[in-house]
Amino acid sequence: MIIIPLWLQALFWGGFSGSALILGSLIGYFFKLKQRLVAGIMAFGSGVLIAVISFELMEGIYLKDELISTAIGFVLGSFIYTLANRIVSTYGAKHRKRSNLNNKLNEDQMSGSGLAIAIGALIDGIPESIIIGLGILQGGTVSLIAVIAIFLSNIPEGLSSSIGMKSSGKKLSYIMAIWGSIAVTSAIFACLGYLFFQNVEMHTIKAVMAIAAGAILSMIVDTMIPEAFEKTHDFSGFITVIGFLCIFILDKI
Repeated sequence: MIIIPLWLQALFWGGFSGSALILGSLIGYFFKLKQRLVAGIMAFGSGVLIAVISFELMEGIYLKDELISTAIGFVLGSFIYTLANRIVSTYGAKHRKRSNLNNKLNEDQMSGSGLAIAIGALIDGIPESIIIGLGILQGGTVSLIAVIAIFLSNIPEGLSSSIGMKSSGKKLSYIMAIWGSIAVTSAIFACLGYLFFQNVEMHTIKAVMAIAAGAILSMIVDTMIPEAFEKTHDFSGFITVIGFLCIFILDKI
């Protein structure tokens, strides 16, 4: 029986979840999807990620005597993400997950920095990747629920952003370069999440997971839900609940 090193498992699963960004971007580029459908998919992905935060992260890392450290980590992660997101947004990455860019951006914004978009996408993906590596480190095996959820949520991210970049005149090679590099980086950070914290005490690992959870929740509210609500409006909450329910069912069975 071949035993695969855990760091290699983290690398593989991080890359697997990140590959959904490429899949989503290809679908968005080659298929003409209605804005309402794209928004609905984004709402579903939001619900999926919220469920991961609830069942795989916060519930798993919480201990009664560590409530304060968990809360501090959660808020700190949100603050770090919000600050980083605000910085890249000023350089042209504010609407990186929007599919209908032509109605939102002026000429200067549409020709905004590709580097800012890539960095923004990287900021969105790093916490999810680290969660995979830390999950393997914490439990000795990958959490398939977390991987499935991150994979499902990455598809609408790549999908919506690809449609938006295409509408602003970006070529397929440009879009693939961004999402391909993010997918590779996702694999690397999942591996680093395992290797870097390998000899760290468990309460520190849980604190880092709380930070990642706070960052992911802020990312959902700042970048995914606005796209979801814009076209689905009153149905966005219902679709988000369906996404949440799917992960809840998977977690229980």
